[in-house]
Amino acid sequence: MTDVARLIQQCPSLAGLPAAERNAVAGQAIAMAAPAGTLLFDTGHACQALPLVISGAIRVFKRAENGREISLYRVRRGELCIVTVSCLLGGDAYPATGVAETEVTAIALPRPLFLRLTETHPPFRQTVFHLFAERLSGLMQLVEEVSFRKLDQRLAALLAARAPLVLGSHQQLADEMGSVREIVSRLLKQFEDQGWLALGRERVEVLDPEALLAYAAGVR
Repeated sequence: MTDVARLIQQCPSLAGLPAAERNAVAGQAIAMAAPAGTLLFDTGHACQALPLVISGAIRVFKRAENGREISLYRVRRGELCIVTVSCLLGGDAYPATGVAETEVTAIALPRPLFLRLTETHPPFRQTVFHLFAERLSGLMQLVEEVSFRKLDQRLAALLAARAPLVLGSHQQLADEMGSVREIVSRLLKQFEDQGWLALGRERVEVLDPEALLAYAAGVR
């Protein structure tokens, strides 16, 4: 059994493919293995294939001209990249960047194969559009939070959601929030002074997630 065939068996969105489509995938899909930090796609690049993640996580983010970033979402096993799907359907270039956040194993469906499965296999099409809708809803929530919630409330909510231990540098948290390191560091120090968390080297120990949630909700 080939590497691609083994990976197909582990991919939820390809379950139940008829023999013809399964053979097409086995013959045309590409096995991927990318170490953490690998640039998988970037703004302006041509979109040629859809990665179906078997293990690991892809971070998709938008980078401004001044270098600031904001995370849009992550793609893990059983999920789809809405940016890639929309580009494949429309034949457009990427409007965002995707990086392997951890070591990633995946299979890539070239655009002709993706379009074929979408057109001829209803279960695959339903899976694609269902996951597309879920991801779009998440992006709308992100837009709402960025537009209407203050940065300190958004940071408090993120820390509470990832309690009890948040790994990563202040710069990584700033990138996650679409802010700058100095502001995030100042807010973290304020939260530490309140006794809600303890700061360490590239780690934040959340001591009082309930207080952070109350702060995020605007309860003082």
